[in-house]
Amino acid sequence: MDYENIVVEKDGAVGIITLNRPQQLNALSYDLVKELAVAVEALDQDAEIRVVILTGGEKVFAAGADIKEMADAGPFDERLQGRLSFRDRINKISKPIIAAVSGYALGGGCELAMSCDIIIASETARFGQPEINLGTIPGSGGTQRLARTVGKHRAMEMVLTGEFIDATEAQRLGLVNQVVPVELLLEEAMEIAEKIAAKPPLAVELAKEAILKAFNSPLDEGLEFERKCFYLLFGSEDRREGMKAFLEKRKPQFKGK
Repeated sequence: MDYENIVVEKDGAVGIITLNRPQQLNALSYDLVKELAVAVEALDQDAEIRVVILTGGEKVFAAGADIKEMADAGPFDERLQGRLSFRDRINKISKPIIAAVSGYALGGGCELAMSCDIIIASETARFGQPEINLGTIPGSGGTQRLARTVGKHRAMEMVLTGEFIDATEAQRLGLVNQVVPVELLLEEAMEIAEKIAAKPPLAVELAKEAILKAFNSPLDEGLEFERKCFYLLFGSEDRREGMKAFLEKRKPQFKGK
């Protein structure tokens, strides 16, 4: 489909989605979030794509929700509009998503980055959940994912004060994987994406699912799920190819089967 608020490109086995509302600092309008959900689902179903990169460009990732759309909304307006339900669709993508964050990732933008599987940040990146300043709280996972990532006390400080943290602090807290110069952001994200894309797709998908399970279940349940995924992969051609290639001391040729 034709998108008005995002740009979708393909580079080999990597799909790249760029948020494209620069005049609004990539504010997450209803239309943008809807398009984003459609785009990531399309890439998830594309057999040629194995990894997705989500970025906002060099200047800003996403400065938050589109407040103009929300200022006069009532509780049922937001629910019926389904903005958060589109966010849920993004969270259910089976392929790995790498967030390449430069500039502000605030409010809904921070939540969007945290919903990705890996976060690469530029030196200019700033993360925060400033909803408290608007008389509300994060509504798309900000309190839950942030607390699970940086811990209760740091999450409390960020959410209750609304203050931002820079990329270096975000990395120290485990919120981002790497911090790189702005000009190397997409290059670094692509390098990681290509490494993942070269791995067996079924194993990548189940590994992602198993890791996410760790955040939503007790240890015993997570271990049982992990073991089932492990057994299941013994039925794949890629598992046989991977072990055979190891024994024959050659590079494996994975086919996603």
